[in-house]
Amino acid sequence: GFVPAIVTREVFLRWHILKRTSWQPFLVVCVCLAISALYELIEWWTALLSGDAAISFLGTQGDPWDTQEDMFCALLGAIAALVLLSRVQDRAINRLTAPTSS
Repeated sequence: GFVPAIVTREVFLRWHILKRTSWQPFLVVCVCLAISALYELIEWWTALLSGDAAISFLGTQGDPWDTQEDMFCALLGAIAALVLLSRVQDRAINRLTAPTSS
């Protein structure tokens, strides 16, 4: 969730999809969770299609909560990225878009 959060936020800001509002962090986290859910669905489909080979692919070691734990980690990563790097990212974007005096 850490890297997708920064990439999603960058896309929202640079393409003017969503400005810096109170909804932006929520929607960034939602996109990260959607990406995580898509990956978990791909894992599930792989398990259904490959039968016994799914055990070696998934590597869940019999953990029935693996999907929920993975998505929780994505949630924590997205929140951490937003808390730790939003200001740094804002400064970097402002530096890139600021007019240079020549």
